[in-house]
Amino acid sequence: MAILDESVGTTTSSADLSLSMRRRPRAGADKESASAEDSDTTSSSKMTVFSLEAESLVNGSQHDRGQIGAAVDGGGRVENKELSGNADNDGGEKVGNGEQREDANLGKFTYRPSAPAHRRIKESPLSSDAIFKQSHAGLFNLCIVVLVAVNSRLIIENLMKYGWLIQAGFWFSSTSLRDWPLLMCCLSLPIFPVAAFVFEKLAQQKYIAEPVVVTLHILITSATILYPVLMILRFDSAVLSGVTLMLFACIVWLKLVSYAHTSYDMRVLAKSVDKGEASSVSSTSNYCYDVSFKSLVYFMVAPTLCYQTSYPRSACIRKGWVVRQVIKLVIFTGLMGFIVEQYINPIVKNSQHPLKGNLLYAIERVLKLSVPNLYVWLCMFYCFFHLWLNILAELLRFGDREFYKDWWNAKTVEEYWRMWNMPVHKWMVRHIYFPCLRNGIPKGVAVLIAFIVSAIFHELCIAVPCHIFKFWAFFGIMVQVPLVMITSYLQDKFRNSMVGNMIFWCFFSILGQPMCLLLYYHDLMNRKVKTA
Repeated sequence: MAILDESVGTTTSSADLSLSMRRRPRAGADKESASAEDSDTTSSSKMTVFSLEAESLVNGSQHDRGQIGAAVDGGGRVENKELSGNADNDGGEKVGNGEQREDANLGKFTYRPSAPAHRRIKESPLSSDAIFKQSHAGLFNLCIVVLVAVNSRLIIENLMKYGWLIQAGFWFSSTSLRDWPLLMCCLSLPIFPVAAFVFEKLAQQKYIAEPVVVTLHILITSATILYPVLMILRFDSAVLSGVTLMLFACIVWLKLVSYAHTSYDMRVLAKSVDKGEASSVSSTSNYCYDVSFKSLVYFMVAPTLCYQTSYPRSACIRKGWVVRQVIKLVIFTGLMGFIVEQYINPIVKNSQHPLKGNLLYAIERVLKLSVPNLYVWLCMFYCFFHLWLNILAELLRFGDREFYKDWWNAKTVEEYWRMWNMPVHKWMVRHIYFPCLRNGIPKGVAVLIAFIVSAIFHELCIAVPCHIFKFWAFFGIMVQVPLVMITSYLQDKFRNSMVGNMIFWCFFSILGQPMCLLLYYHDLMNRKVKTA
């Protein structure tokens, strides 16, 4: 067997090397013979080290260098062990001198120019088979540097060309005072949760029948939505104020539906336990039906849409952490305002209706609007779902802070809708999807019902403040249904996560939101012109 293996590529055999390296004067004693054999073992260890060093020098791979280090340590221990064992022998000094000669002799065979530099089949780092098997941290850092540099240049160019476009009344103006009816409406919305609590308390005391409780909850939840809608349509308020009120009203509606649905289920389970019919249900469920005003108040302010009597709680409030998050919230909110006023508003004002003007011009406007619109959307997501919800959770010691998942890695549109807004997703699964399945509705129809509910609320939050009911937001959400099927089909066909992810980003950041923004803006401007 060749002692220098394929990593070096020589054909010198171990017998020949051992024979040439043992040619030294012998004393004729058995001890020296034993020492020579031990020396031969040590030389084998040293030659392995040189073999690995040669491979490391040729390859330059970190893995091979790690093997060399391990082999050196092992060889060193073998060498020390053999030398310590031979310290009691008379030929110890001869063995040491022999090892030095062997090391020098091995160097001659290890670093030969005839040693092969190419021994294995290897792929280039950027080839399709190897690109996902390595880290791309350096390229990611390069992209960040380029992105910062390019956007810094665009900001400077914009300021030099158009000047400072943000007006003094961006945050507050005298026209904001006319929105006081909307503010009063927002402050009066807590009346509905109090009414829901009263109805549940009466149901617990069995003062009212079950059908009556359900009917009252339906009336309460309906009034929670209709009351703000009528106030916004009655008073000509700012769009931003109307959107804020509708978002708050929708959150209260979702919470009240969860409170009523959960309380009804707990009453049913409590009756089943009393009758001994729920023994087969998991023992981890909580059958204790207790109507607590404290639990309702905590639920209404907690960053969740799903009601339960208790939640996982953190140990303490990190005040310093909260201050840092508040500072970030202020900074990113200001950044959103800067992008909207400095970039989005001028682009939208200088555009035409995307469905009525020149097609190429409309495509150019949509593409130009897609980048700042994407920045604003990402800042909004970071401010609300990460900063604000985590601040609220920290102040309330709310433990479950999975407000979103890694939706940016979504391979299909379905994955995106399941991961980007976890509070709404959990509400949909708990109060719409599984109840539909339990009532015999097919899975596809249950998904369609969930999208219809989502589309209705998107339309309410945009159309009502704009006083425009052309259902652009509704159709925009319902278009997601065929996109779910298309992206799922492409994912199954290509078996490549990049294809679905790129399609998702294309529809999401380029064709979706910029188009809806242009449609609603021009319809809003046309409405103002007609009413002027």
